[in-house]
Amino acid sequence: SQYLLDHDVELREKIKEQITELDKKSRTMVGLLNKIHSTPHDSVPALLDTVRPVLLSCRETTAAIAQLVPPNQFWRWKEMWSNSLRTAVFAAALIEYLSNRTLITLSGTRDILGIEDGWSDRFALPAEDYLHGLISVVNELSRLAVNAVTMGNFEEPIRISLFVKDLFSGFSMLNLKNDTLRRRFDSLKYDIKKIEEVVYDVSLRKLAQPPKASAE
Repeated sequence: SQYLLDHDVELREKIKEQITELDKKSRTMVGLLNKIHSTPHDSVPALLDTVRPVLLSCRETTAAIAQLVPPNQFWRWKEMWSNSLRTAVFAAALIEYLSNRTLITLSGTRDILGIEDGWSDRFALPAEDYLHGLISVVNELSRLAVNAVTMGNFEEPIRISLFVKDLFSGFSMLNLKNDTLRRRFDSLKYDIKKIEEVVYDVSLRKLAQPPKASAE
């Protein structure tokens, strides 16, 4: 039993090492993505190009964790990495939105993070963690709606508004049994209100702009 105990401690340390790695990558992505709030619209693609390699490098880490976790022990260890994984989901979903104005799917997120179906008893991306990541994207986009206007990009809040409303109605159809998830979902109403205020403000300002002189 001492051997088992030692083995367990050693395993925990090894898993922790990889999670620290995933955490580092996730935090790097968040730091880079935070620049969207001060980056002019036409420079965003170049910024995203700096984040993508970090996102793809998460695959090495997820593979390393999957190799370390013993068969059928997913539930035993998953709490250790769920925060880092949610942050990685957030980054993947935000990059997808900013690149294509679309929502990354659960399976699309698994693919980009290199999470294989065959690992499901050891390492997986549960729907719950995916949804947590999406809620963080909405929090971030409500900030972006405000900051885009400051940078003179009046179209962005309108695009954000459509995307977030769509996402919100999708969420509304889910039966959210998890308390934390439900509370975070409920708080999205404040983000939506903030986005709507920006859109209203933009539409008023647009009405207030003098009509452009038509070309002779």
